[in-house]
Amino acid sequence: MDQQNYSRVAEFVLLGLSSSWGLQCFFLVCFNLLYIGIVLGNFLIVFTVISDPALHTPMYIMLSNLSVLDVLLATYATPKMIHDFLHEPKIISFEGCMTQIFLLHVFVGGEMVLLVAMAYDRYVAICKPLHYASIMNLCKCTGMVVASWVTGVLHSLSQLAFTVNLPFCGPNIVDSYYCDLTLVIKLACTDTFIPEVLMLLDSGLMGVTSFVLLLISYMVILVTVRRHSSAGMAKARSTLTAHITVVTLFFGPCIFIYVWPFGNFPVDKVFSVFSTVFTPMLNPIIYTLRNKEVKFAMYKLKTRYVTHRLPFLFHTSSCFEELDLFHK
Repeated sequence: MDQQNYSRVAEFVLLGLSSSWGLQCFFLVCFNLLYIGIVLGNFLIVFTVISDPALHTPMYIMLSNLSVLDVLLATYATPKMIHDFLHEPKIISFEGCMTQIFLLHVFVGGEMVLLVAMAYDRYVAICKPLHYASIMNLCKCTGMVVASWVTGVLHSLSQLAFTVNLPFCGPNIVDSYYCDLTLVIKLACTDTFIPEVLMLLDSGLMGVTSFVLLLISYMVILVTVRRHSSAGMAKARSTLTAHITVVTLFFGPCIFIYVWPFGNFPVDKVFSVFSTVFTPMLNPIIYTLRNKEVKFAMYKLKTRYVTHRLPFLFHTSSCFEELDLFHK
């Protein structure tokens, strides 16, 4: 058929996580609490790193950027999902759908590259500790962070380039709570084999390359750590465990989704929620529970901004009480 005869779809209908009103009310409360926890937890890490000069090192600068990416990864679709729990039908405009696809791949692509950069930082710190300061200087750290964002944007543009011009002429129901690229492409009124392959090669190549680099880095680090049993290596082992946990949580759902990218399985929604909601929530918990420097910096932050202000509040309250007694 002639693509010029197509009338472009103006909006998509999202089916959400469930059609049950009771479950949607339950999800509304749960995801509201989870989203608040994600924003507060990750911004607490960012504020802690900014406020403590001892944490102005490459590792913690990249950790704070990871927290920013986690907040953005949770924000691109979660508020819309929470809003949709109270509304039927769950509508998203064509432009809004393309925006979701763009933002998702920017943040996911950026986080993949940032995790590789963090693994490289740990490799240098553990395997070449005497040269760490000269290799991982502030300039290189900044370059890695900028490279992660640029790579995310380029990756997303490459995905969007062959999606936005597809002819969407009729089917507009997406069985998800957000515009999943693998599901949206299938709605096009044309043969989608080539766009599907391009999407799979693009995302698959980036994901597999990042994961292989991470595996190589961590294998080398683990071998180095096993050869030493000093207190410094014990600390490195603890930090490394946190990094491996985060990588597993992040790449696990992504790998599963892209193993069967164009099959629609109910478990896909579970993995999507896990990667966009639970992983951003777990990252700050993992890093703070296993990192003494971050916990100590947070304790100092609490002492500075909470404990020191309590006497002032009590003193102010006493002054008001004395004024009330005086007027009486």
